[in-house]
Amino acid sequence: MKNFSYCTPTRLLFGKGVVEKLPEVMRPLGKRILMTYGGGSIKRSGLYDQVKTLLKEFEVYELPGIEPNPKYTQSVVPGVKMCKEHHIDVILAVGGGSVLDCSKAIAAGACYDGEPWDLISYQVKAQAALPIVDIMTLAATGSEYDAGGVISRTETNDKVGYIDPLLYPVCSLLDPELTFSIPPKHTRAGIADAMNHVMEQFFAEPNTILNDGMCIAALKSLMFNAPKVMADPNDYTARAEIFYTCTLACNGIFCNGNGRSGWPMHGIEHALSAYYDITHGEGLAIITPRWMRHILNEKTVGRFVTYGTGLFGIDANLPAMEIAEQAIQKTYDFFKGLGIPMTLREVGIDEKRLGEMAHHIAVNEGLDEAWAPLTEQDILEILQASL
Repeated sequence: MKNFSYCTPTRLLFGKGVVEKLPEVMRPLGKRILMTYGGGSIKRSGLYDQVKTLLKEFEVYELPGIEPNPKYTQSVVPGVKMCKEHHIDVILAVGGGSVLDCSKAIAAGACYDGEPWDLISYQVKAQAALPIVDIMTLAATGSEYDAGGVISRTETNDKVGYIDPLLYPVCSLLDPELTFSIPPKHTRAGIADAMNHVMEQFFAEPNTILNDGMCIAALKSLMFNAPKVMADPNDYTARAEIFYTCTLACNGIFCNGNGRSGWPMHGIEHALSAYYDITHGEGLAIITPRWMRHILNEKTVGRFVTYGTGLFGIDANLPAMEIAEQAIQKTYDFFKGLGIPMTLREVGIDEKRLGEMAHHIAVNEGLDEAWAPLTEQDILEILQASL
């Protein structure tokens, strides 16, 4: 078991009606708020009006229009500028993980005199960041309970995971009812994203029985409740369990003491959504079973046996490779059965730029040091198999 240092300073307020607690959360943090959000969904749902009413005693500035796969030039840079011009005290992110990821980069950039990309690209270590509070409307990324976010810079086809302990939200307000109106496409993609977060931590060595058990339980929770919310979007119990599982899935608690996996599936998908701006969770679902098949060998098969017998109840007496193959197929079948597109062509990606993307991934993602190391040729073969 590896040494580890673990601290999660974020306060979670979870359940029906917790948004009403927003004023008491915000008061200790300051009067001048930058409220960040995406498209018009929070206005259509009434959440925008509720938040503005709750914050009537505060001075609120707004940064709308934050897109999925949040963009550096279009959103981070203007947000940093607003924070500096208006002497913002605290950022309030209202929306999904992309809004919060963008807000984290803004929070660090607002306390830095140079180009914010210096921080995101790890050329410079942030010395301070504005406090962040969030109201999450999508169960997916787990950004509400971790210190990182992912930012895209379209000019260079870069998509960077930016992590810094300064970026933990002060408080996350999570009302499962706010996820009722999420379209099926994004509900499915969010579940796939969270499942992949768990898998990235599971497929590593060394590992522990405790962590394996938590990972398997999290995956079972998501896979059990996913069909329920697809059949009934207003199933509060299923939505609540999915939301909480997603929140824990990327927090690091499932891998304390484990070896480093390298997060290869995310490393590959980041290029897909950087180059083609596809939905992140869909890209992960497409890549996951192809990565699994590519890295399956005598060294890795033990992890697949634990995965297959624990998650799917595959007969442990079968040959190890047969267990692994069944587990990979069942993973594919689950995503497909949920209605997720399972080929790159279905999401608008053909073979034209696969070599370019494979090279970009090999140079920038460090997957040659992953638990199952990947060369540029390996990455290309996984992409080709995903067509």
